[in-house]
Amino acid sequence: MQIIIVLIVAFVLHHFSGFVMRNFVHRLLIRHDFETEIDRIKQEDTLRSIFRTLVSLLVWLTAVGWILSILNVNIAKIAAGAGFLGIIIGLGAQATIRDYLAGFFVLTENQYRIGDIVTLAGGGVGQKTSGIIEDITLRITKLRDLDGTIHIIRNGEASVITNRTYKYSSVVIDIGVAYDSDIDLVEKTMNEVGMGMLKQEELAKVIKEPIQFYRVDEFGNSAVIIKTLGKVIPAKQWYIAGEYRRRLLVAFKKNGIEIAFPQVVVHKAKDK
Repeated sequence: MQIIIVLIVAFVLHHFSGFVMRNFVHRLLIRHDFETEIDRIKQEDTLRSIFRTLVSLLVWLTAVGWILSILNVNIAKIAAGAGFLGIIIGLGAQATIRDYLAGFFVLTENQYRIGDIVTLAGGGVGQKTSGIIEDITLRITKLRDLDGTIHIIRNGEASVITNRTYKYSSVVIDIGVAYDSDIDLVEKTMNEVGMGMLKQEELAKVIKEPIQFYRVDEFGNSAVIIKTLGKVIPAKQWYIAGEYRRRLLVAFKKNGIEIAFPQVVVHKAKDK
């Protein structure tokens, strides 16, 4: 009966640990300043997942110890044996320890959070792996790529972390126009399209700085390359870039600006 009571108490504590951790993390972060509400939600989700795992582990370890004491098992002898066994296991588990330490620093340094779009590379990861962070523990990170494939990566394996959605994202677009285009008109049109996107409430909510003409970036084989820059909230750069291109295409046609395409000039040889 005592063992049943212990198991029931442990189950109840495990079940309600999510609710407790949600309130604890919310109160812990309520005084912190975040760039956006999305940043706050990402941080809360990440910390809540970690704390809940740790609390659940502590609850069930305590329950096991309590059950062993009820069964009159000598816990001291088990602990002594476990200590010796722990030394042997520790020598062969250095990679796992490294994973836990790396996971600790990922969380404390806020390198990435659940919902961020990142690229992990280096170490044992081999080639670069990109996707959305779905879950983080002290040992592993679960990353889902664009194809829907889930990648489970040990935290100690990623030595290079590229976070594409930290605080804000930049929109960088290169546009090629014909050499006979009026660059001043091109600049004016690009800026008008960027500013015009702010008039739509749905777009204005995610745009921090409208996309604007930045510079004449390059003289290509068949086009003058114009670089534009803008700033948006995290993970919205692809959506805003696509909408900008769609509107720019309409504006270019309206103003008679030609988008360059590959051209070849053929000279006919003179007859002798």
